Amino acid sequence: MTGCSTLYITASSVDEAELIGRTLVAERLVACANLVPGVRSFYQWDGKVQDGEEVLVLCKTRTDLAEGAIARVKALHSYDCPCIVALPIETGNPDYLDWIKSETQISEDTSATS
Repeated sequence: MTGCSTLYITASSVDEAELIGRTLVAERLVACANLVPGVRSFYQWDGKVQDGEEVLVLCKTRTDLAEGAIARVKALHSYDCPCIVALPIETGNPDYLDWIKSETQISEDTSATS
């Protein structure tokens, strides 16, 4: 394992996705946020199938920061039950993975052992 994860998040609009992405990067909870507009989503909500346009936000972070980033997204998000899923990064460009680690904050759990 690399110790890094990707957060898969859907947002209701480009403005909301930008708020989420910029905030997480500024607070160093994630190293990078990619916005992918034009996502069409089908899902069950309020007892019926919904069809809507969303923006996908992909964030790269350290795995030990994922829970904090998820909590922050929930605080910023307009949905009652936002899609926020952490996916472990199994492997990748070692230089890029090191960059993710260097651009994110040191969590209290890891700083105590460093």
